[in-house]
Amino acid sequence: MKKIEAFFKKHRLNDVIELLHDIDSLTGLSISGICGLGRTRNPEGPVHIIDNAYDDTQHVKIEVFCTDALVETVVSTILDGAHTGLRGDGKIYISPVEEAIRISTRERGESAV
Repeated sequence: MKKIEAFFKKHRLNDVIELLHDIDSLTGLSISGICGLGRTRNPEGPVHIIDNAYDDTQHVKIEVFCTDALVETVVSTILDGAHTGLRGDGKIYISPVEEAIRISTRERGESAV
C-alpha cells in the first residue's frame, strides 16, 4: 500500500478530482488548503537561490491511500489534472504504508484502503 501526497494550485483541484472520479478502484481522498514558501534556482547561475519569504498563492494538498497496483494510475491522473506547464505546478510524493485498518469493520490490509 502507498500514500500519495500531491501539492498543486487550487484552481486545478476540480480538474484533478473529476479525473480521479474515473478510477473505479479508488476509494477516496482527503483535501487540505495550504500555503507555504518555495525556493527557485536562478537560471543564470546554479549557486544563487531566490528566496520567496511567503507565497500566498492558493494551493491544495490531496492525500490518497491506495494499493501498489493503483499508484501509477493515480499519479498519472494527478499529473494530467494538475499540470499547467508553469513554474510552481506542484509536487507529488509517494510513501509506503505499513498497514490500514477500517474502523467500522475492523478490516485490515489492502481491503481496508
